[in-house]
Amino acid sequence: MGSGGELGSTERGEARERMPAGASAASRTRVRLDLPRPPRRVLLPEYDPEAFGRLSEKIARFIGTGRFLVWMTVTIIAWVVWNVSAPQDLRFDEFPFIFLTLALSLQASYAAPLILLAQNRQDDRDRVNLEQDRKQNERSIADTEYLTREIAALRMGLGEVATRDWIRSEFEDLIKELEERRSVFPSERRGHRDEGDR
Repeated sequence: MGSGGELGSTERGEARERMPAGASAASRTRVRLDLPRPPRRVLLPEYDPEAFGRLSEKIARFIGTGRFLVWMTVTIIAWVVWNVSAPQDLRFDEFPFIFLTLALSLQASYAAPLILLAQNRQDDRDRVNLEQDRKQNERSIADTEYLTREIAALRMGLGEVATRDWIRSEFEDLIKELEERRSVFPSERRGHRDEGDR
């Protein structure tokens, strides 16, 4: 018993040494950062927002089709015809059709938020696509500017390169100059070829 009491007091002393000044052991517990937090108990039911969003998009797409309108129209017509022409004891919704009105308003009250949720998800996707398109356009503009600078540098470099036309004109100028020199300094021996000079 005595050893247990001594052990407890030494542990408390070590805990006090590790705690900063002014902090009590009850108010501060040591948190280990190398371990993940244990999962907290959640009292509310959990759901996957992506699965709920996908379901809402499917419902919104179905509500927006002609098939849904046809089925809803057929259902309402059948409801009204049954409750008007069926025997009195088989009718379940009399003339003001209060139950039909309640069912349609319930369907509309659920359809509107589901359609808004689907539109919000579509807006988020559009926003992401627009951002990606904007970044792609920025990269395309940067690539185009780079290629434009490269083409301009190549044109400037080609301006200093000797082209075929320039070389021909230089040769023509040299030939004219040689012919002029021949006419000024005619050869003493006209019939003699300069075979040794070749």
